[in-house]
Amino acid sequence: MQFICKLMAGVFILASVCAAQTTAPNSLKTYIKEDAPMIVLNNVRLIDGTGAPARERMRIDIDHGKIVNVQSAMLRNAFPPGAKVIDLEGKTVFPGMVGMHEHLYYATPLEPKDGVVFFGEAPDSAPRLYLAAGVTTARTAGSVEPYADIELKKAIDAGKLPGPKLHLTAPYLEGAPTLGPQLYELKDAADAGRLVDYWAAEGATSFKAYMHITPDELKAAIDHAHAKGLKITGHLCSIGFTEAADMGIDNLEHGFVVDTEFYSGKKPGVCPGQRGPMMEMAKSLDIESALVQKMIQDLVSHHVAVTSTLAIFESFVAGRAPLEFETEQKSSMSGQSWSHVLETRASIAENGDKSPWAVLLKKEMEFERSFVKAGGLLMAGCDPTGFGGILAGFGDQRNLELLVEAGFTPVEAIHIATENGAKWLVEDASIGTIAPGKAADIVVVDGNPADKINDVEKVETVFKDGVGYDPAKLRASVQGLAGIR
Repeated sequence: MQFICKLMAGVFILASVCAAQTTAPNSLKTYIKEDAPMIVLNNVRLIDGTGAPARERMRIDIDHGKIVNVQSAMLRNAFPPGAKVIDLEGKTVFPGMVGMHEHLYYATPLEPKDGVVFFGEAPDSAPRLYLAAGVTTARTAGSVEPYADIELKKAIDAGKLPGPKLHLTAPYLEGAPTLGPQLYELKDAADAGRLVDYWAAEGATSFKAYMHITPDELKAAIDHAHAKGLKITGHLCSIGFTEAADMGIDNLEHGFVVDTEFYSGKKPGVCPGQRGPMMEMAKSLDIESALVQKMIQDLVSHHVAVTSTLAIFESFVAGRAPLEFETEQKSSMSGQSWSHVLETRASIAENGDKSPWAVLLKKEMEFERSFVKAGGLLMAGCDPTGFGGILAGFGDQRNLELLVEAGFTPVEAIHIATENGAKWLVEDASIGTIAPGKAADIVVVDGNPADKINDVEKVETVFKDGVGYDPAKLRASVQGLAGIR
């Protein structure tokens, strides 16, 4: 019997080795539409990511993953020898999005009434959905499975799995109490510094402070990150935006809605919870008031960027996002996740008259316009958490639409979601705009988002380093998996 067991084990190992040896050398081939070494995108409408107006009938030459020429197609200059020429008349291109508040985990449905907050890792669905939507670079704004994130990045960089270029944020830097058992609870300032040092050595390139971190812990984390040339952002509650800016924080997540410094019941270094400050903010706080405008000026003078996450905020408003948008996400979700989304939307609608979220969303939009007008660097990301109603990639597209609803022009919204994130990452020499010398990270859509921003949803091809991926095939490969893996 032992001999049979050993024999079967040996057969299993041999079969595994043989399977590995017969794997196609290019594991991404299934998802690739265009992979010629030299490609010309001809007769295309160009939104270059700088905020400049769209240009008609343009030509973009790509050579081995790099943009080498951007010119008018009307010049009719000779095409490079051997190049594949793709006629894109009626189509629009813009830079691959640089998502600055993304995650590789999902909100688990069916949490029992007396259960714990717990998130599931999404190594398959999240990277593919990001890439399918046109997100070619993504910063993970907080991790719950850091080693999974690190290994996933390695696999994507090695060309073994499809996904965006990942910039990894370490596990949350959180005080007491934590949101759930997946978050480590800091002991003190020295512990915060130790954690930053450890995860920097493991490969994290940024850090995120969370709601209950103390001022001493935040200052230590900032100092240790900056000593290594790294940056730190925060979804704060215990510490207000102005205080965090004075400490040297580089970025603040979500915007005005989570800033507690104006709450009448705020105590130094203590998170007062979310509902009280939000109810008071919705009722009485004016974006144009001297207090808020001074906070904005403080952020700008300290060069603190803000990440817009309008899509996740919208999901808490009764009747929003449009059901048509949610339906577009349905095929990517597990059945349980979809049911949970519908049930939660119904509950939000039933209690909509008691919720501050409709007013808060409007005020957040006003804040973001005011922040940019004052010279602030506004970036964008979708934060696919909440109750699961916002998925990776889909939410990034929706955020563009909401930025336009907030009062930005479509090309300004695309600039916020592309070049601005690249600048914060100090990657703007290679990504974020469509220009000679940059990586060929380019989204091709059917339509004209400069005129109708919703056309950003009509993605036909996503080029990452000059390789064109098929969004339909990427989404089909994870159909029904969001909310499972």
